[in-house]
Amino acid sequence: MSLPAAQLDFLRSIDTPTVCNLLEIVAPERRGFGYTVRHLHCAFPDLPPMVGFAKTVTMRAQDKVPLGDAGYMNKRLDYLDYIASAPQPSIVVIQDLDDIVGFGAFWGEVQSNVHKALGCLGTITNGSIRDIPMIPQGFQMLAGSIAPSHAYVHAVDFGIDVNIHGMAVKNGDLVHADRHGAVVVPLATIDPMKAAADGLAARETKIINAAKSGKGVEAIKAAMKS
Repeated sequence: MSLPAAQLDFLRSIDTPTVCNLLEIVAPERRGFGYTVRHLHCAFPDLPPMVGFAKTVTMRAQDKVPLGDAGYMNKRLDYLDYIASAPQPSIVVIQDLDDIVGFGAFWGEVQSNVHKALGCLGTITNGSIRDIPMIPQGFQMLAGSIAPSHAYVHAVDFGIDVNIHGMAVKNGDLVHADRHGAVVVPLATIDPMKAAADGLAARETKIINAAKSGKGVEAIKAAMKS
């Protein structure tokens, strides 16, 4: 599975709030779900939007790994195969299951470099991140918190349903994210969104121009009515 270049370029050209606005037009039922509803720290707010297919993971860091060393190593290797598999490019969407969410950071210098090498654009997590100055260029991180330690961090499961601050994500979902947060984009909505984009921009521009015109409330009302 991959996106046609025209669809990918379109999604990369707009921010996440605009994606949400367009989804409201072409799929009105999505007005109330499918996106993050709480703040996420954006490590690199000047990066362009990331658009990729979700690799879904759950993790814990408060307690030691419940498997023996050999068993967990096998699981880690299977996890790397999962991250490297199609579809690409990917975004790792990782839900922290700990009672104290963010107790230990999954993401730092090592994991970001490994995941970037395997085709990952970045991560979205309710958990914590660290090593921000050492993150490889272009790798985006949206996280619930920032913390200094990785504690006993380990992946619990992968390829399963997760929820990050209200955004329910399935393995392989297309996700759009930037400094504002993230949203799941159904593939069937992309072309209708593209068709609706110019009309949305024109309507917003008309209202904004009326607001800036200095002609008062009646000009704004007229722009809204039209």
